[in-house]
Amino acid sequence: MAERISKEIADTRGIHALQTATEKAPVTLERPVDSLFDLKNIPKPHVSRALVAVDNEHPFGSPGHHHNGLTVLQQHVAFFDRNQDGIVYPWETYAGFRAIGCNPLVSFLSMLFINVSFSYPTLDTWIPDPLLPIYIRNIHKTKHASDTNVFDPEGRFSPARFEEIFSKFARTDPQYLTFDELLEMTEALRNAFDPFGWIANKLEWGFTYWLVKNEKGMAPKDAIRGVYDGSFFEWLEKQLIENRNTRYV
Repeated sequence: MAERISKEIADTRGIHALQTATEKAPVTLERPVDSLFDLKNIPKPHVSRALVAVDNEHPFGSPGHHHNGLTVLQQHVAFFDRNQDGIVYPWETYAGFRAIGCNPLVSFLSMLFINVSFSYPTLDTWIPDPLLPIYIRNIHKTKHASDTNVFDPEGRFSPARFEEIFSKFARTDPQYLTFDELLEMTEALRNAFDPFGWIANKLEWGFTYWLVKNEKGMAPKDAIRGVYDGSFFEWLEKQLIENRNTRYV
């Protein structure tokens, strides 16, 4: 009898230990994370990956994408290192945005925001550099608050955190985010007294949505993952070059 009661108590505790929502916190019901327990294709999804951006559909990362020994956050930035010297200068940021189809004004404004905001934290000295270089080896120091935490403080990629975005906010289709869902996500991620993080997160995700959205106005999960590791930038540049070459054949 005692053993049966003990087992029932243990079972009850086990259910409670895995519970992800409660009626006394309605927001936990509005943003479910139950699907995180179904990540069968990813071994240890809670462990952040240094070299590859993996999700349930891509347990080995982006096909054909080479990490070159860089963290996923470094890969995200390395696309803009046009001469591959490990440093992203403002003119390279501008060239990178032009390479993915942005007009001169958007490219210039993006260059200003990115290099002015993120150059200084990546320097090895307290003295600012007027050329505003971004050192890729120190890019993890630019991580700001009010974000998804898909990148950990060292620039690794967290599969569980990435899947959590779609579990919580992708209500229309589990493989896509609509603009309204993306906007709700950025609002939900806001930390108190963090105006820089609020602005940065809105700009980053707003640009991501504009860049990857399909003809139905939805942002595909795979394209968003490709932005995280930079493989989407590479693919988009190749597509634009091929389209340009085809036009003159």
